[in-house]
Amino acid sequence: MAEIARKTKRYPTDLTDEEWERIAPLMPKPSRRGRPREADLREVINALRYLVRSGCGWEMLPVHFGPWQTVYWWFRRLMRRFLFRTIHDLCLMCDRERVGREASPSAAVIDSQSVKAPHAEARGYDAAKKIVGRKRHIAVDTDGRLLMVNLTPADISDSAGAQAILDGIRKRWPWVKHLFADGAYDRLRLMDKAAFLDFVIEVVRRADAEPGFKVLPRRWVVERSFGWMTRWRRLVRDYEQRIDVSEAMVFLAMGGILLRRIAHP
Repeated sequence: MAEIARKTKRYPTDLTDEEWERIAPLMPKPSRRGRPREADLREVINALRYLVRSGCGWEMLPVHFGPWQTVYWWFRRLMRRFLFRTIHDLCLMCDRERVGREASPSAAVIDSQSVKAPHAEARGYDAAKKIVGRKRHIAVDTDGRLLMVNLTPADISDSAGAQAILDGIRKRWPWVKHLFADGAYDRLRLMDKAAFLDFVIEVVRRADAEPGFKVLPRRWVVERSFGWMTRWRRLVRDYEQRIDVSEAMVFLAMGGILLRRIAHP
């Protein structure tokens, strides 16, 4: 980490030269018509990573990144192009190949997390966690890399939110066949849909008879992924009004982790 810190320009979240070389070809090309582009896209990505990691507001971005209005305008444009998800998925496949695994996973772990969302357009009350906000339904591979995320009001059950996860995995990661989940996902409608989409869901149950804390097989992987996610302070709560913006913030954070991992193995 000390060596990486020496390669960054100002802040720990700044892109190193090795990281920028890997994502620069994915950036939109300058238009041949109209006014020449003045914004530096590398600085835009640096600003967005700083925003998500530090949890600051748009108007509190340091002046080194340029006007915050410019950063926000580029964020909305890149979000509509699904660039953050594309960078994340490409880094995910590269990281799997780096450790000697197939690029596309064949098994996943699903779980959910309820977070407060004070400015969300639609919120719900999770009676189990006593939280008013949104619920993040996610699927990760067996090493904890994020595969899919589905954001819903917090009052949506785990099994109902997981149905959209199944649809997304089947379209984006077609080789996934086996899913690990907890007892909240053992519902008839979800199991029927999983069988229709050619999934096998293995429910890992807690042994209540055994006292004390015990790490459950596969279940700890997704809990660690939630821990990685909430190290980015913008994701401790859901501060976004729109769901697509909140989803882009998640892919920005998790993609940043994978990008640094493959650029500096």
